[in-house]
Amino acid sequence: PSVFCIPGIIILLFALVLSILVTISLPTIHPFDIARVDFNDGLGTISNAPSNVAGEFRFGIWGYCYQTATTSGFDCIHTGHGYSVVFSNQAGGTETIGASWTRGLAVHAVACVVVGIAFLMSFSEHVTVTLIASLVSFLAALLTLIAFACDIALFAWVKHQMSNLNISESTYPGPAFWMTLVTFILLLLAGCTVCFGHRRER
Repeated sequence: PSVFCIPGIIILLFALVLSILVTISLPTIHPFDIARVDFNDGLGTISNAPSNVAGEFRFGIWGYCYQTATTSGFDCIHTGHGYSVVFSNQAGGTETIGASWTRGLAVHAVACVVVGIAFLMSFSEHVTVTLIASLVSFLAALLTLIAFACDIALFAWVKHQMSNLNISESTYPGPAFWMTLVTFILLLLAGCTVCFGHRRER
């Protein structure tokens, strides 16, 4: 690759690594969740979980993890994309996070594949191919932006539903939420760097 395009390749590599980590996500990698809820005084029940759920609940792309009152670690359920969770408080009130709010998270996987394609194409010595790689980087950025919009929607809905339970809780974005934003910025930079690198070479 041209020396002028190497910065773009390096940026694409970082974007690809971040995208892969986000795509693998929870429950495979516990820390990389989209949104999490900290139940300060415990909770009633969660669907498909024991009744002694307490501590933290984490939303991932392919499932979710939760803490119980009897364990310090996380128990995880691998559901595949498009899962739903029902939360119940001690008084019997329930709030649901439906599958329609988690199904869109699968866009992360599509964006990851496109980032990988852009990364491989950026190694080409052919000017046309590397310029196409620049365009593919922008396409990956668009898909990542869509995925980030899905992340924002899920976080906002979870925060809204948890507030309706009238319990002591804190809802905030997980690391994968911010990693997606960083990936989007890196992809924009990579697309510009690869493109301008070839213009400078010429």
